[in-house]
Amino acid sequence: MAASHKTLPSRRERRRRAVWARRGSLLMLTLLVSAMGAAVAVNGVNPAAYGAAEPFRVTRAAPIGTSRSMSRDPLSSANGLTGSGDWLADDGDGLDTDKLVGWQADNPVVMDLLNGRDKDSVPAGFDPDHATGDTDGNAYPFSECTWWAYVRRHQLGLPAGSYMGNGNQWADSARRLGYWVDSTPRQGDVMVFQSGQAGSSLIYGHVAIVEQVNEDGSIVTSECGAAYNGQPFSRTFPASEVGDYQYIHY
Repeated sequence: MAASHKTLPSRRERRRRAVWARRGSLLMLTLLVSAMGAAVAVNGVNPAAYGAAEPFRVTRAAPIGTSRSMSRDPLSSANGLTGSGDWLADDGDGLDTDKLVGWQADNPVVMDLLNGRDKDSVPAGFDPDHATGDTDGNAYPFSECTWWAYVRRHQLGLPAGSYMGNGNQWADSARRLGYWVDSTPRQGDVMVFQSGQAGSSLIYGHVAIVEQVNEDGSIVTSECGAAYNGQPFSRTFPASEVGDYQYIHY
């Protein structure tokens, strides 16, 4: 039986196939880069992955206030507490946790945290006199989410560290410094996104600032990213999801 022979493609056909192979490889590379770019389109978050994002218009809002030099307002029965000086666990001021022994109540933000709903939810490791970590000013690259978080916190009179890491590292970095970190949002908090959360970078995560806590429990943020050239945007997160994030308060 005669052996069959496969006809080899001509030189012209080989060149044509090589051209199409290169074009196919280039197309696949382009699609891959586009997909990766969409995930980190604003270097920390892809707003399109979580509904519409609105431009955030920075206003000269009054600072929330954290100056440690401010004098303490007397505690009164109006806020459910009595006494003065240190907040001691045994001085009859209604605070029944040993975690509060020796704390100075000279900071309005700390007072707001400890009065009312938060007095029994003091995170382990919280130190009201903690170091802020703000050693070299805003050391984050311009327009990145971390850059904006630092800028906005200082506009609001709240601290932020110079080297807190990528967005997904901020909560742990803050805890190490002694910040109050929990899952309850308050105005001015740094909202920390883990990798991939709500359209954030699969590698770097993301951070935002809580601008408003609505009556229905939803929150409004201000955020930024490299693609926004320093122009922050805003999103609204429903109440059903706000507890999925970590928040750095003070």
